[in-house]
Amino acid sequence: MKYQNHKLRHELKYYITDEVYRTLRERFRYLLKPDENMVDEEGYLISSLYFDDVFHSALEQKVNGTRFRRKYRIRIYDRSDNIIKLECKSKFDSFIAKESATLNREEYNRILNDEYDFLLNRKEAVCKELYAYHNSRLLAPVTVVEYLREAYVSDLGNVRITFDKNISASLFSLDMFGEEYETMEVLPQGLMVLEVKYDDFIPKYIWDLIQISKAQKCAISKYVMCRKLNRRVTQV
Repeated sequence: MKYQNHKLRHELKYYITDEVYRTLRERFRYLLKPDENMVDEEGYLISSLYFDDVFHSALEQKVNGTRFRRKYRIRIYDRSDNIIKLECKSKFDSFIAKESATLNREEYNRILNDEYDFLLNRKEAVCKELYAYHNSRLLAPVTVVEYLREAYVSDLGNVRITFDKNISASLFSLDMFGEEYETMEVLPQGLMVLEVKYDDFIPKYIWDLIQISKAQKCAISKYVMCRKLNRRVTQV
């Protein structure tokens, strides 16, 4: 499905316990393929530097359940600069879409140093949008969301199921490569997030597996959890 030239996907999120995780994991490992990035069976580390404006629009829109919204982030994997992606994740009611552009380490550093002019020379729309929002709404980095992702896929329905574990927020530094970068977990021990993404349909056998588990479907936002932890830390 497409909307305004965006490929739309469904996204479902659930809180699950370690017990449910172990049950689902054993089933999915026999029925689905590990994601190509799964070089380790425990998963791979994702770190995402999120942006917000001076009005805290990204935070407020998510908390208020705004049907159409956008969030900008820079994402890396396993704390390596081999792949650095600038992304815009859009929400269209119950669907999601994503645009991205590749950055190098120098460009990443320039953004952290509040130098955005180079984005005007990039051809990707997401780069020009970030520049425009930075200048018009003072969009800037606000938090890092980090977690260990274990992912499985199915070609049928283009399904992608992920277990996001050890969800953590940055504490005192926003530089994901910096020596002073530290994180703190935001969920109680033994709790994690299950995400299910698919295109037009989800195979019944996968849907049935999720439904018979003790998974609690929620409007979960790792971003909101981390922003709230950041606020509590700064108030201490």
